[in-house]
Amino acid sequence: MSSQSVEKEISPDNLPHQHSRSLELRTVEDVMEDSFLRYSMSVIIERALPDVRDGLKPVHRRILYSMDKNNWRPGTRFVKSARITGDVMGKYHPHGDAAIYDSMVRMAQNWSMRYLLVDGQGNFGSMDGDPPAAQRYTEARMARAGAELLADLDKNTVDFRDNYDGSEQEPTVLPAKLPNLLLNGQMGIAVGMATNIPPHNLSELIDAIVWMIDNPDKITLDSLLHHIKGPDFPTGGIVYGGESLRQAYATGRGSITVRAVANIEETKKGRFQIVVTEMPFAVNKASVVERIADLYKEKKITGISDLRDESAREKTRLVIELRKDAYPKKVLNQLYKLTSLQTSFHYNMLALVDGLQPRVLGLEDILSEYLKHRQTVVRRRTEFELVKARDRAHILEGWQIALDNIDAVIRIIRSSQTVDEAAANLIKAFKLTDIQARSILALPLRTLTGLERQKIDEELASLNKLIAELESILASEEKILGVIRQELISMKEKYGDERRTQIIAQDLGKFSDEELIPDEYVAVVLTTENYIKRTLVSEYRRQHRGGKGKKGIVTKEDDIIDQLVTANTHDWLLFFTNKGRVFRLKVYEVPAAGLSARGIAVVNLLQLQPEEHVTSIVRVEKNHDQSGYLLMATTHGVVKKTHITNYQNIRTTGLIAIKLDDGDELKWIKMSSGDDEVVISTAYGQAIRFKEGDTRSMGRAARGVRGIRLRKGDMVVGMDLVHQDKQLLVLSEKGYGKLTKLSNFPTHKRGGFGIRAAVVNGKTGNLVTVRALDPEATEVLIISHQGQAIRIALDDIPVLGRNTQGVRVMRLAPTDSVASLGLLLEATAAEELAAGEEVVI
Repeated sequence: MSSQSVEKEISPDNLPHQHSRSLELRTVEDVMEDSFLRYSMSVIIERALPDVRDGLKPVHRRILYSMDKNNWRPGTRFVKSARITGDVMGKYHPHGDAAIYDSMVRMAQNWSMRYLLVDGQGNFGSMDGDPPAAQRYTEARMARAGAELLADLDKNTVDFRDNYDGSEQEPTVLPAKLPNLLLNGQMGIAVGMATNIPPHNLSELIDAIVWMIDNPDKITLDSLLHHIKGPDFPTGGIVYGGESLRQAYATGRGSITVRAVANIEETKKGRFQIVVTEMPFAVNKASVVERIADLYKEKKITGISDLRDESAREKTRLVIELRKDAYPKKVLNQLYKLTSLQTSFHYNMLALVDGLQPRVLGLEDILSEYLKHRQTVVRRRTEFELVKARDRAHILEGWQIALDNIDAVIRIIRSSQTVDEAAANLIKAFKLTDIQARSILALPLRTLTGLERQKIDEELASLNKLIAELESILASEEKILGVIRQELISMKEKYGDERRTQIIAQDLGKFSDEELIPDEYVAVVLTTENYIKRTLVSEYRRQHRGGKGKKGIVTKEDDIIDQLVTANTHDWLLFFTNKGRVFRLKVYEVPAAGLSARGIAVVNLLQLQPEEHVTSIVRVEKNHDQSGYLLMATTHGVVKKTHITNYQNIRTTGLIAIKLDDGDELKWIKMSSGDDEVVISTAYGQAIRFKEGDTRSMGRAARGVRGIRLRKGDMVVGMDLVHQDKQLLVLSEKGYGKLTKLSNFPTHKRGGFGIRAAVVNGKTGNLVTVRALDPEATEVLIISHQGQAIRIALDDIPVLGRNTQGVRVMRLAPTDSVASLGLLLEATAAEELAAGEEVVI
């Protein structure tokens, strides 16, 4: 039946006279549209969206207000959660108890809230998705941060309204001493809209708001992001933001990538395991474990041998053991790709402005709205305190008049028949107000003592001073902001902490990640077990020849120092492996560590194959013009020359650098011009010098040619480039060394046995290396197998002939021996990081 026929059948003319005026004719479409609009607005305003001022939804606000009203505050005893839920439901929140309890539980979970608003006792669930115990079994009270949201609520700082049945009053918003919307974030789904705001660090938020107060004319997004680095999730993790993070704070919408913190560690059995210590926000750890197990069963990830969840006492530790033939970095990348160890957080910073209007807000908008709210709160609080102070001062002034005329006051009171008559007579006699007169009538007799009179005078003087101060605050917006500023700084001192989430901003604003890395001269140290770190060169102490040195690294048992390269943090490092492959990283990508720290396994940085390890590191300057060659040498005496342009684009999985014979390993690589001369040295003290031109340039996958012929049991221990004006530094295992003129080593054709470079015996040990010195080199940095390190001036090392063993340059323990060395330019320049200076390796 059409709506027209309905209107014709049901019309005022067809109805009895008494009903015609009360009937409203509406179509079904109009009724449904109106009803849905009312419902949606109710959900948006009364349930699903937070208020930008206090960052709370109505249910959270009502829970905290109920705790405050019932004195379930910090420091008081815990009460049954069912009692809290019942009070909230009966007085303020006309919805199910399950919804109220779930909301309260979340405010007590330290993996859901960055700063807890409720202090819970009992089983409140877990990161694995375990549900909390029933509300009759758990207890709760307000947390300290929650109490700060209600501070000054009793001083007329916010408006109140009737509850759902008009029997109680509830606040429309809380005073909120803390910027809770960004502090703890919010998630909610309304009708046709949703909100998703991440938590942030309190110290950073307060620094940003204080900066806004101090610099009202300079507020920009970049200035705020200087203080607020990004979200700070309670579960930690790593955030990759860059321009997308900046866009999210600029517009209120955007997406960032969140990763778990996972490290590749080596076990005592020589295998590797991936250890996850921090999870992405809102990720169920148990679901991740199940997902990894499913991927293994489906053979989508094949390198896993065992999976254990060793988490305990709120510490996350998920251990994924790998098979011996697995590629650790590759498995970790697969886990990031196929599981929730890497997720996206989608910003949608939607909140209610003035409690009514839902708006998507940027970072500056949210902080400005919060600051505006605090201005209103402080102003209303000051007005309230001013009224109270004036009322009290008014009474004290009346007391002073009475005490100054005490005999007359007593006579008037005695002559009056009633209290009202006495009050009227006092008002007439001393020109008092009714309030003053009645307060005089209520004065106890002890007030007549001199000490009590003095107290009244002191209290009145103090009140007058307070009144003047409050009036000055109300008269100046700057002073109101000053009060807010001081309160925020106090909140930072009480609750501020270090951020938990690491932010990697690759292109934040106009700065790239690399531009934010300072220019520093560092020593990159690699051990034979392939642990790597970088340390400032200035941390190594300079000593004279024969010194013992200082502890340069703590290695694990049977691990020794293998490589030491000095470079600028912005240089490139080429990593060559024993299997003839090459990888590339920036120096600053190598994790920094202290002088005695062990470092991390290289497999955390490079996708190495099983049984593959780094044997040589080559520094390429950040502004290198890509001219020249890389000259390589193996332990079997094979050499090869390849143009450096072959290594411009190195994949993360590496490139083949040389084809090796069985049992041979690639160990030494030098950058050359193509016309240099080469010195190759062996463990038994032999050395050969030949022209680089004797070796033709080859492709990356070529084998190379013979550089030196080895005697039985001998092996190559070093290869270096030389020039006519250079000297050679010869160093042996037992710490003996010398300088020898290059002229003592005539040029031969490559492929010969070479000539003696030093006397090798039991006292000196085999040679460690023969290095060519740059004319500008002034110091040598030597590290032993057991981690001792020493810096020695080259002037302290004597120049001797070939057939000598050298002098002791480093004193070693009987079980220790020299492992590696690096050559440095002027020490003071390196230590002061003088611009333009370079470090020679």
